[in-house]
Amino acid sequence: MELEGRKIIILVEKMYNDREFWYPYYRLKETGAEVRVVAPKSGATYKGAAGIEVQSEAAAGEVNPDDYDALVIPGGYAPDHMRRDPAMVELVRRMAAGGRVVAAICHAGWMLVSADVLKGKKATAFFAIRDDIVNAGAEWVDQEVVVDGKLITSRQPDDLPAFLKAIIAAMIA
Repeated sequence: MELEGRKIIILVEKMYNDREFWYPYYRLKETGAEVRVVAPKSGATYKGAAGIEVQSEAAAGEVNPDDYDALVIPGGYAPDHMRRDPAMVELVRRMAAGGRVVAAICHAGWMLVSADVLKGKKATAFFAIRDDIVNAGAEWVDQEVVVDGKLITSRQPDDLPAFLKAIIAAMIA
C-alpha cells in the first residue's frame, strides 16, 4: 500500500461538503494511511451539508503538526467556520511551514487565506473565492488541480479524482 505508515489529518467543521470529506477520507485509508479527523473540539459530532455526521477524534489545539505528513481541508461552508477557530488556522499554518503536504478543495481556500500561506503560490479554488485567493497573494489558475510544491488545491467535487492523485503522488515523492 502506497502510504502505509503515513499519518494524515482531515479537518472538519459543520456544513462540510460531504463528498469533499468522505472521498479523501476513504481513498487515503485505501492507500494504508492513518487518517485522523480533527476539528475545533475533540469528540464532537459535525454534520455535513448533505446531513452525514462525523465525529472528530482530536481538537486542533491538541495536535502536534510534526506528527503528521499531510493535511486535507474539505470545502463546503465548513472552512468559513474553521477559520473562526485560531487553533484550526494555526494548524494549517504550521503544517505548511513545516513542509508538509497541505491540500485544499473548493471553499477550503479560505483556510489557506486565513493561515497566510498563499503569498507567491499558484492555487485554485471554487470560482466564487477567486478574489480572496488573489488578494492573499496567490496566482489564480483555473484547472482541476494545482500543485505548487507541497500545496495542492482543487476547485470542486468533480475534481476529486485529480485532487487525490496529486495528494498521493506528493506524499510518495
